[in-house]
Amino acid sequence: MQSFFLGADVSKGYADFVILNEHKQPVVQNFQLDDTHRGHQRLLDIVNGFLKQHPGTALFAAVESTGGYENNWYHCLQQLHHSLDVSVARLNPLGVTHNSKAKLQRNRTDKISACSVAEYLITHSEKVAYQRRDPWAGLKKQWGFIKMLTKQSTQLRNQLESLLYTANPELIRYCKDGVPTWVLKLLLKYPTAVQLARAKVSALAKIPYVSEKRARELIAGAKHSVASATDAVSKNLVQDTARQILSQKQVIDAQTTAMLARCSIPEVALLKTFPGISDLSAVGLMLEIQAVDRFGSVKKLASFFGLHPVFKTSGDGQSGFKMSKQGRKEPRRILFLTALTAIRCSPLIRDIFEEHLGRGKCKMDAIGVCMHKILRIIYGMLKHNTAFDPQVDLRNRERNVDSAAAPAKDKTRRFLDYDPQAPISSRQNKKRLERKQPQCAANTTDGVIAAVPEPVA
Repeated sequence: MQSFFLGADVSKGYADFVILNEHKQPVVQNFQLDDTHRGHQRLLDIVNGFLKQHPGTALFAAVESTGGYENNWYHCLQQLHHSLDVSVARLNPLGVTHNSKAKLQRNRTDKISACSVAEYLITHSEKVAYQRRDPWAGLKKQWGFIKMLTKQSTQLRNQLESLLYTANPELIRYCKDGVPTWVLKLLLKYPTAVQLARAKVSALAKIPYVSEKRARELIAGAKHSVASATDAVSKNLVQDTARQILSQKQVIDAQTTAMLARCSIPEVALLKTFPGISDLSAVGLMLEIQAVDRFGSVKKLASFFGLHPVFKTSGDGQSGFKMSKQGRKEPRRILFLTALTAIRCSPLIRDIFEEHLGRGKCKMDAIGVCMHKILRIIYGMLKHNTAFDPQVDLRNRERNVDSAAAPAKDKTRRFLDYDPQAPISSRQNKKRLERKQPQCAANTTDGVIAAVPEPVA
């Protein structure tokens, strides 16, 4: 059966298309359609007509993930799957870009990008997953909406603290760990120190979490305030900012509650058995992982999260050795906060953290190691559908230590051992000498023949 490949480069409001054969030659030249009903209908007519001209053939189509602009075209092409031999896929733009760079293509246009999408389907057919539905799409949108509101709320809280510094600086002492809700409700009635100084103790005590003792302290502080902003503009700004923060808090709480109710799946309950993973963190991790079967090994999951180490070893030189931090920031943010909590409440993670601090690592590097360890534990929990058990990890670590005790052989030199006559550099010669086993293992430690002498006082 002959196969053809349709590539689409999606832009805001329109898209460019091309159809290639198996030899990467265009059989339908580039054409552009608008993201409207007429444009979608025209695309369906073109594909229908093309398949009628080539009976007994299969058409493979793909669009790049472009932040949502591709969804309409993806859904349009999916409609053909029920009646015609058409398969549709959604591609990672990074893979398409690197495949295009391999051709040493200097220019980049919408037409060239559409061809690159179709050529990726031909070159890397084994990496493409067709007709994959995303049951997490709605929850992802809700998660993004909550994160957007949270970011806006943080900006408003920072702005409010700046306003309080001139309108009522005595309240800042209560905002060291964020602006509490009772302060926001107090500012709705008494936005400046002048107004707070005129308040009654009984009126302040009606605000939740404001006792009579605290009310007297607030009034006394306002009477001796050094506030410089007493005008009506400052008053309105403080009130409106506090009102916006309270309003956004209500929306965030409502959306979070709805999302947690929709995502009450066994995997979320399983992740919550690990110390440091809350309801929201468990949902966020599952939105990123989706299904553990997507990853053949924990190394692939770590690479997906951007936690894998990157380095460069070429010839005699080495460089790098740091966390890659590639991919989306949100999953790493969740793991970072989880690691901070786990270091405090999990003896297993705390021991790993202190062990690497003792080796000379800085705190951030040690936290990065804990993040990677937590991800490996999460992978094992989801893979085997078991709750967190620290004894399992301890047994795995002991087994790895026993297997690492045996001397490792360099498999790359299995056809020819190191030749002492090779014209190598002094640095490479030193590396080869370090690889040799010491003649007397009892008198050596890690390849060092003699012990380091004690420093002279």
